[in-house]
Amino acid sequence: MQIYIVEPGDTIDRIASLYGVTVEEISYANQIPAPYRLAVGQAVLIPAGEEEEERQIVTSNGYAYPFISPWVLRQTLPYLTSLYVFSYGFSEEGELIPPVVSDEWMIQEAGEQSVRPILVLTPLGADGRFNNNLIHAVVSSETAKENLIENLLATVQEKGFQGVDVDFEYILAEDRDLFTAFVAELRNRMNQVGYTVSVALAPKTSAGQQGLLYEGKDYRGLGEAADEVLLMTYEWGYAYGPAMAVAPLNKVRQVVEYALTEIPSEKINLGISNYGYDWTLPYVRGESKAITIGNIEAVQIAIENGVAIQFDEVAQSPFFNYQKDGMEHEVWFEDPRSMRAKYNLLTEYNLKGIGVWQIMRLFRPMWLLYASMFYVV
Repeated sequence: MQIYIVEPGDTIDRIASLYGVTVEEISYANQIPAPYRLAVGQAVLIPAGEEEEERQIVTSNGYAYPFISPWVLRQTLPYLTSLYVFSYGFSEEGELIPPVVSDEWMIQEAGEQSVRPILVLTPLGADGRFNNNLIHAVVSSETAKENLIENLLATVQEKGFQGVDVDFEYILAEDRDLFTAFVAELRNRMNQVGYTVSVALAPKTSAGQQGLLYEGKDYRGLGEAADEVLLMTYEWGYAYGPAMAVAPLNKVRQVVEYALTEIPSEKINLGISNYGYDWTLPYVRGESKAITIGNIEAVQIAIENGVAIQFDEVAQSPFFNYQKDGMEHEVWFEDPRSMRAKYNLLTEYNLKGIGVWQIMRLFRPMWLLYASMFYVV
């Protein structure tokens, strides 16, 4: 598929005529509502041209909460290999805590479309934050660890999951090896009955990287312990930080290149962010908080405020500034250009596939582009 950048004076009719496709095809692929307004600088995916006969075989995984819109889930499932159900918690004794909203309908929908449902395990406390004391209690106790693994096995078998994804964050440095051992034991037990285990990795660029987010994750050890890994290559730009690209390509590349020194490429899934942020300026540390927005929503904000979308060539990410109610805003998000730049890393480094955080909002161009570039299994 080709990507067209909207110029001043462009209309969807003109673009459709230029490429010999219909307005309906362009509006569907890009989720452009009537009356088909466009933003200058907007990247439009053109549903034209033939697919390459030989394409790299990849996988496609997406994270979703059980309260996802059924329509959005059904629109997305045809592009997925696995549906990661977020999430199950646990107690210090290893008792499993299911999601508040039932996930059974998601598992059924996934099965009907031949998509693997995966149980996501997180150490989220009552406050909704990652709790490293909870991690420590389980990985340092043989009794609690065994109880948790047994409960996971029972739940996976009972509910029809096909594997477990371990998403533990802010692991204490002292628990690094214990956590790796837990993943290895969980995989051993799951593999014995035909299930898989994956693990999410904070975006490290070196083995000795400092910080609570990084020190508890042993890339080499976890790469050996798990069937596959997800590089969480996003959140450089985040809600409480200064305005910048969520997943700048130069930073993403650094993480991938380090990961490849520790983990086989065929085990690595590249994290893809399916959202953007709208910051108010100036940024004040400890006070500012950006609003999470969808990629389609970002373009509509640019249109409504009459501003052009710009593109950062280093970060390979779109952005724009606008003013509203006396406040200056800065928006960074994803578009077909930024997605294609990240997808190209799969070919360049022969990676296994992608893991999308998250699929709660439908961004159809992302999926159409991926399916046109690769053969998804």
